[in-house]
Amino acid sequence: MALAPAARVFAALVPASDQENARGPELRGRAQAPEPGRREVHVSSSAELSAPPDRARVRVLVWSRKEAAAEARSSVSRRVDYISQSARGLGLRENNVTVTKDIRRVENAYQMETEICVIFSDFGKMQNLCNLLVEKLDSSVIVSSPQFYHTAEAVENIRRQACLTAVANARCKAQEVCRLLGQSLGRPLVIREEEVKESEGLASESASVVSSRSPTIQQQISNASVTVNSKVFVSFELKSKDKLKRNN
Repeated sequence: MALAPAARVFAALVPASDQENARGPELRGRAQAPEPGRREVHVSSSAELSAPPDRARVRVLVWSRKEAAAEARSSVSRRVDYISQSARGLGLRENNVTVTKDIRRVENAYQMETEICVIFSDFGKMQNLCNLLVEKLDSSVIVSSPQFYHTAEAVENIRRQACLTAVANARCKAQEVCRLLGQSLGRPLVIREEEVKESEGLASESASVVSSRSPTIQQQISNASVTVNSKVFVSFELKSKDKLKRNN
C-alpha cells in the first residue's frame, strides 16, 4: 500500500505552570506532581496519508428464459460452472465467491437468474476474469463494473500510520527547536491526537473527462482512495543542565 506523508509542525517553549489543560484522548506517563521549575516544549504536528482501496467487488448476472423450468436451470448452470472454473483457475478462494439463485414466471416462460459476487484483493486477476467472461460468454451474462472499497482493517491501519507519522514528525521538529536554542529534548509528557479528518477520492486531471464516458479502472481506484489527516499535540520535557551534567 503506497502512502504519501505530508506534515505541518508548530512549536512553543513554555514553563510547566503555563501548560494548557489537556482535552480529548491523550497518552501520559504516570500521574506525578509537576516538578518545580520543569520546562517543556509543546509541539503541534499534522500528517496526511493516502492509500488506494484494497478490495474490489464484481457482480456477474447469468440469466435464461425457457418454456420449461429445467431447461432454464440447465442453461444457466452451464455458464455458472464455466465462471466458477475460471475463478478457481485464477486462484480465487471459494469464500470470496457468493452465488444466489432465483427462478420466476415471466409470461408463459420460466426465467432463471443467478448472481455471482466475487471479491478480489488482486486487481490484475479481477481484470483478467472480467475480460475473459466478456469475450467468451454471450449477452445472457452481464459483468458489472467493479466496486472498489477499503476493508475496516485497511482504514484503521491508515489512521494509525497517520497518527504515528504525525508524532514522529513532532519529535523530529521538537529536537530541531531544541538544537536551535541550545537545549536538550527529554521524555514525552503528553501525546494527544486532537483531530482526524478523512476524505475519499484524489484530485486528478481525470476530473475533466466528459461525464458521459465511463471512468477507467485507474479513475475508479483514484475515486475510491482514502486520505487521512491526523493532527497531534505533543509535550516534551526539556532536560535541565544539572541532569545533563549528572548523566555525563
